[in-house]
Order: sequence, then structure tokens, then C-alpha cells
Amino acid sequence: MSGNSGNLVSHTAVISCPHGGRVRATSVPSSGVRLDGQPVPSADDAFTVVGCPHTVDRVPLPCTTVRWTPDRDTVLIDGVPVLLDTSSAQCFSAGLVPQGPPVVSAARQGVMCG
Repeated sequence: MSGNSGNLVSHTAVISCPHGGRVRATSVPSSGVRLDGQPVPSADDAFTVVGCPHTVDRVPLPCTTVRWTPDRDTVLIDGVPVLLDTSSAQCFSAGLVPQGPPVVSAARQGVMCG
């Protein structure tokens, strides 16, 4: 591991875009690894944003997706990096305009990686 550490992003984590929209996993994690009976999300899973109020010059430009780029030398599940609250990520508009990093608030601090 590279020395990166952080809390595992689980189904109990509250994730929002920088403007307050709610981030949700839209693909079902395929891993057999579970935390409190729920699959653990990874960098390969799809995440969407709902309810982003962001506008530019009064024109709506909401965040719609999140792309994670975690360190490849971190904890892996089936060869894919797990998401930590310290993992790099970016929110994007429908036109793929970068909107800023998501805000991750771990609701549970019981699982530390690193």
C-alpha cells in the first residue's frame, strides 16, 4: 500500500456533490465482500448525482455523475480499489464539465484502511 489511509466508503456513507446534490451508487457492487450485509462499493461502480442545484449565469448546470480515481496501490477487492473517504474523485455535469470533488461524510468510523 502507498501509505494512503482513510475510512471505507460504505452504504452508510453520506456523499454529496460540492453544491449539495445527493450522490448514489447506481450499479450494484459485484464484489462478494460485504459490510453489515451490504456490498462494498469500488472504483468500478457507477455513481450518479440527484438534486444538484448548481447554476452558471442562471443556467442550470447540475452535477450528474461522479468518477473516482483512487490510488491503485490501495486496498483491492477482486483487483479493484475500494473507495476511501480520502480517494480522489470528481463530480461532472451531463456535458462532462468538472464541477469539483464530492463531499464524503462517513456515517461509520469502524472500518479503517491503511
